[in-house]
This record gives sequence, C-alpha cells and structure tokens, in this order.
Amino acid sequence: MFQPAPQMAQPADVEISTQSHDQINGGLPQDYSIGGKPENTVGTTDNLNLVDGRPWSTGLYDCNLHPLSAVMALFLPCFTFGQIVEILDGGEMSCPLAGYIYLLMMPGLCAHWIMGSKYRKKLRERYNLVEAPMDDRFAHIFCPFCALSQEYRELKIRGLDPALGWKGVLASAQTQQGSQHQNQVQLSPTNQAMH
Repeated sequence: MFQPAPQMAQPADVEISTQSHDQINGGLPQDYSIGGKPENTVGTTDNLNLVDGRPWSTGLYDCNLHPLSAVMALFLPCFTFGQIVEILDGGEMSCPLAGYIYLLMMPGLCAHWIMGSKYRKKLRERYNLVEAPMDDRFAHIFCPFCALSQEYRELKIRGLDPALGWKGVLASAQTQQGSQHQNQVQLSPTNQAMH
C-alpha cells in the first residue's frame, strides 16, 4: 500500500559564477565577448544593472547647507536657473536669457520642468552623478526649488560658483593659477652669491 514517491528529475548541475569586483576588467565582467554581450549569463550576478555614478555632494533636501541658494531658488527660481545654465553652458547662454526662458515656461505652460530636467541631466552626466533620489523630471516637477538648490550647491562645491557667472569663474581660476605660479617661483638663497 505504501508507494514510494516518484523520482523527480534532478536539476542539472549549475555552476554559479561568483566573480568579485576585482575580476572585472574595464568595467565589464571577464566573460563578455567582443560584441559587448555576455557569453554566459546563466546563474551570474554580474549582469544586474546596478545604479551607476557617484553620489551627489549633498542631498536633494539638504537646502539648509546653503540657505542663500535655497531662498534664491524659492523666491527667484528663474535667476537661480539662469546662474546654473550659464555655468553648465560655459557662458554660451547668459543668466538673464536662461532665466527669461524659464520664466516664460513657468506660468503659462507649466513646462519649466523640461528645461530644469535637461540641465540637471547635463550636470549629472558632466560629473557622473547618480540619478537619485528620483528621476530628473520628477525632481523638477515635484521639488523644483530643492532640485535647483542642489544643482547650485553641487556646482559651488566643485569650485564653479554660479553666483560669479561664467566670466567670474574664469577670472577666479586665472587668479588662482597666478597665485600658484607666484608660490612656485623660488628665490636664490641669500647666503649664496652668484659668480
């Protein structure tokens, strides 16, 4: 009366790849073919698409770290946006022009997020920043003032103060290079005479 349980097919032995990050060559797992597609991804964990990029210097809601940029973003978002754009575009688009475009898109079209997210993406790509804590579009739709303030802080921390404008940033860089050059000039020691 007792019947043994039917034999179930045993799974084939599957070898799971446990490659460490040290085994990754050039950012791709070693088992990638020349065409860029993995040759054998069954059972590997390396083919997971993890978040790429570096973290932002400050968080999206860290407006208290630079209160002036937070207040400016809240009450004069067009001006803050213009400052950011002027720096990111290398002076090609002026602060007033970018601010005016942002101003035109705000009330009538409620489409200011289009320009805001475009330049947020440009900033992220330039510095290899992660798209977090939310998509660029959502950051500028739901938290435009925080997003502008974060972008302003990121540029300022990286030595590109948006308040100076593009020409001011260039002048500041030239001044720093000049002072470094003067510090490198060595005077001959006073106790030695030249013959």
